[in-house]
Amino acid sequence: MIFIAVRFTVRPEFSDRWLDIVDDFTQATRAEPGNLFFDWSRSVDDPHRFTLLEAFADADAGAVHVASDHFRAGLEAMSGAVATTPEIINVEVPGQGWDEMAEIRPTQ
Repeated sequence: MIFIAVRFTVRPEFSDRWLDIVDDFTQATRAEPGNLFFDWSRSVDDPHRFTLLEAFADADAGAVHVASDHFRAGLEAMSGAVATTPEIINVEVPGQGWDEMAEIRPTQ
C-alpha cells in the first residue's frame, strides 16, 4: 500500500472554504479503483492547516491517480488557496488499509 500524508497551510481567506475547494478532487479520487482512503482533517491548533491522509493499493494505482485529469485540476484549484508549499510523507507500507488498534477497546 502507498500511504501519503500531506499538510496544507491555506491562506486565511480560503480556510473556511477549503473543503469545498477540494471537494471535486476528493470525490473523484475516492472513486478511483485503487484508492483505499482519502481523508481530510483540520488542525485544532491552527485553523489554516489541513492534513490529507490518503492511500492507494499499490504504486500502479498511485501512478494512475497522479496522471488523472482530476489530479491536475485539483492541483490547480489548490494552488490559488495555499499559503505555502505543502509538506508530504509518501511511503510504501504492508497491508491494504487500517488495522485495529490493540491498546484500546470501547468499554461497556
